[in-house]
Amino acid sequence: MKTSADKESSTLIKKFAAEVGFDLCGIARAKSLDEHRLILKRWTYEGMNSDMAYLGQNIEKRIDPRLLVPGARSIIVTGLNYYSEKKQGGNGIPVISRYAYGVNYHDVIKEKLLKILAYIKSLHPESEGKCFVDSAPILEKAWGREAGLGWTGKHSILINRHIGSFFFLGVIIINIELEYDQPIKRDSCGKCTSCIEACPTRAINNNRTIDTRICLAYQTLESKTPIPEDLVMKLEGRAFGCDKCQEVCPWNKSSKPHNTPEFELPAEVELMGAEDWKNLSRKDFKRLFKKSAIGRRSYCRFMDNVEAAYASLSEKNVLPGR
Repeated sequence: MKTSADKESSTLIKKFAAEVGFDLCGIARAKSLDEHRLILKRWTYEGMNSDMAYLGQNIEKRIDPRLLVPGARSIIVTGLNYYSEKKQGGNGIPVISRYAYGVNYHDVIKEKLLKILAYIKSLHPESEGKCFVDSAPILEKAWGREAGLGWTGKHSILINRHIGSFFFLGVIIINIELEYDQPIKRDSCGKCTSCIEACPTRAINNNRTIDTRICLAYQTLESKTPIPEDLVMKLEGRAFGCDKCQEVCPWNKSSKPHNTPEFELPAEVELMGAEDWKNLSRKDFKRLFKKSAIGRRSYCRFMDNVEAAYASLSEKNVLPGR
């Protein structure tokens, strides 16, 4: 049974989350998300996690955060908009995903989450918690749904009715009782299949999962092997990430620009021409992208991506009607 103190604390936490810059904040009760066990096992059994073997490990911890953080009672989930109206690349210039325009989101969000955790401790000195940004076996999107932030789109990405899907998730697992938000049960995608139809490689499955083996985002961000030739022909100039499924989503038609200065696209990167990308030196790569998510890629692997992006733009590789 919730108390007025639980409700007051939850209200204060959400208010403070907004003050530190988050666009969304919801709270869910810590429990086991049993319905995801079979989905995860089947997805990894079919090899759709590619060479990311870790996604098939610690499944029980993935579905039950209480095994990850003993004593966990509440899951606080935050959302931080990163949408930008700027459109980097195109017209013969390699394209990078919006999520990588500015400072690495892991660092930006972690700092904000730690401020929230410190604030909670000021309210409840006995409380203990941990902050996570893609740093542990946690089903962030599933918990975002449980915390009322949105529903899972057909492209597997969380969609919020007010800000769309261009937002990062952050999680705080804590050992105190709070007032909990209601999960979003309604699927507001309806009969729309725009994301599925627009995916250049048809990597979106019909059960809200992604076949990462043919996903261009995975191939350019995470893959440890060269991009397969048949996928190179479908890059359409992409060198880092892919926003296609989000760009065609009707829920993103009214997306508003983010308010986080760290996510701004540096003017120097915005103005880079075709020759600048082709001749990018190791020194300039480190200087421009040291604090960016792009910096997670090695210089050599990133330049392989750039080369593949240019190959995809050659006349013989341009897909008809694209």
